[in-house]
Amino acid sequence: MAAVGLWLIPFSRFAFWASLATVVVVGVWASHCVELALGRKDPGVIVIDEVAGMMVSVALLPRTPGVLLCAFFLFRLFDIWKPFPAREAQALRGGFGVVVDDLIAGVYALVLVMGARMLFGMPR
Repeated sequence: MAAVGLWLIPFSRFAFWASLATVVVVGVWASHCVELALGRKDPGVIVIDEVAGMMVSVALLPRTPGVLLCAFFLFRLFDIWKPFPAREAQALRGGFGVVVDDLIAGVYALVLVMGARMLFGMPR
């Protein structure tokens, strides 16, 4: 859903970065509140962290269907796999642990998509 929203909303560069910052700040706060309310670490009902991670995965790229699709699948792969230091980031306290691992997964996806575009010209 975040990928579709990122494609449909005509963000300026400033608006995109301001939106990402807002999602991260609100996400950390809201995640902390939900964890306290439910008494569990990173409950599945929290999805704002996924939105933040997906935004990071396309932050420096054109938002074309091919880029969004590739970034989405890579982001989900890294979000599930949690390569270093994403897994370790989950141990951070409160909402930081919920959001930071997804931001790291987004960075991994961003780097791979940027690399693929530079080396192979794909995805477009």
